[in-house]
Amino acid sequence: MRIALGSDHAGFLLKEAVKGFLVEEGHEVLDVGTDSEEPVDYPSYSAAAARAVVEGRAERAIVFGGSGQGEQIAANKVHGVRAALCHDPFTARLSREHNDANVLAMGGRIVAPSLAKEILRVWLTTPFQGGRHARRIEQIAEIERGER
Repeated sequence: MRIALGSDHAGFLLKEAVKGFLVEEGHEVLDVGTDSEEPVDYPSYSAAAARAVVEGRAERAIVFGGSGQGEQIAANKVHGVRAALCHDPFTARLSREHNDANVLAMGGRIVAPSLAKEILRVWLTTPFQGGRHARRIEQIAEIERGER
């Protein structure tokens, strides 16, 4: 799977740890930055990773920050993105099963690299359940279309 990664300075170290893990697991990584712990603003990096999914350059994306909250909000501003903030495997599983999340947000100041790997294993392997959840995803998409 091709996965886009984007982070600010506070998420940089977790992004780098996750990048290595993803490559080891056989995934292709599209890193849209940042490239250091030098302070930067997160919205452009989160949006770039999210746009890679919507434009078909990546199947999914992961965005990183200090808490992951702002990164999730920024990613969700990109039409067609369903970004989920997950700091444990349970919410990661539900974000895929119920919400068909295509962008994952994590906080580098909250999630240790070992936990991030557990979260990723679940998030990358859990399929969308469809059914009643598909109807809800379509309702979300309808709201989004109305906001254009």
